[in-house]
Amino acid sequence: MTRILVVDDDSAIRSAMETYISMDGFHTVAVSSAEEAMEHLRRCGPVDVVITDIMMEGISGLELTEHIRATYDTDVIIMTGYSAEYSYEEAIRRGASDIIFKPARFEEILLRLKRVLRERKLTQEREVMLAKLQELSITDELTRLFNSRHFYSRLEKELERFHRYGHPFSLLLLDIDHFKDYNDTHGHLEGDRVLMRMGAIIQKSLRTMDSAYRYGGEEFTVLLPETEVKEALVVAQRIQEGLAREKFFPASMPNPVYITVSIGITEYITEENLVTFIQRADMAMYCSKKNGRNQITTLMNNDCRESMQCLKSWSSKIPD
Repeated sequence: MTRILVVDDDSAIRSAMETYISMDGFHTVAVSSAEEAMEHLRRCGPVDVVITDIMMEGISGLELTEHIRATYDTDVIIMTGYSAEYSYEEAIRRGASDIIFKPARFEEILLRLKRVLRERKLTQEREVMLAKLQELSITDELTRLFNSRHFYSRLEKELERFHRYGHPFSLLLLDIDHFKDYNDTHGHLEGDRVLMRMGAIIQKSLRTMDSAYRYGGEEFTVLLPETEVKEALVVAQRIQEGLAREKFFPASMPNPVYITVSIGITEYITEENLVTFIQRADMAMYCSKKNGRNQITTLMNNDCRESMQCLKSWSSKIPD
């Protein structure tokens, strides 16, 4: 039910407004001062609309309005009998949604209230729609992970945090093994099922602070804040073991099919650029592919050519 709070130090006006507004189906409470209004909001939580007089002892209606708009998601309608001293522009600037000059009929007050409530509902619906559009703009439709565009945005923010606090962060780059062959053999619908399940397995394997992205095609990235490379290896193993337990049943096969993934891991090194950082993760993933797939490879050397000579010492294969 829509909740209205009336604030007026004139008991007759306060009581009449509470009765009239309640008769229209609104849950209405009336108090005699701004202080009482603030206490009511603290105790009972925000209401949809506050209707307040301006001139009251203690805290004024304008001061109350500023407090409410700074603290709650609540609209405020101001009432005043001093039309020469207060303007509509001033009331709006202080946070009011509308101003009513006394004397005003109750019918007019109710009409103004309903207009503010309609605008409030439209604003809330617009905010929900914008939030959904924002989510869609950064989300991969198939896997429900973040998309690559959002990956670069989050990576830059993580770099800023690194420079500010010096906290480590690591990156996983994952590629589903033989995915093109699977797609060509069993069809794109079956391939999409693999991608969707892969997204769910990755998401289930992460902590709250971690974030996962569909990097493109059958490639995925995972950004791990506050994480050194040894801890990142644990996350990678969780993902790979989770996928190893998954069975797929394409219509063209009598028996279940198992999917594997190759993973590269690296940790950010001070002062390096993000291109080098991502390339090193990509090289680590390529090493896993080159060493037979279904592996996790960690690279921490900026010189990828030198790292290529050390594949065996950096590569750890997950048992079948």
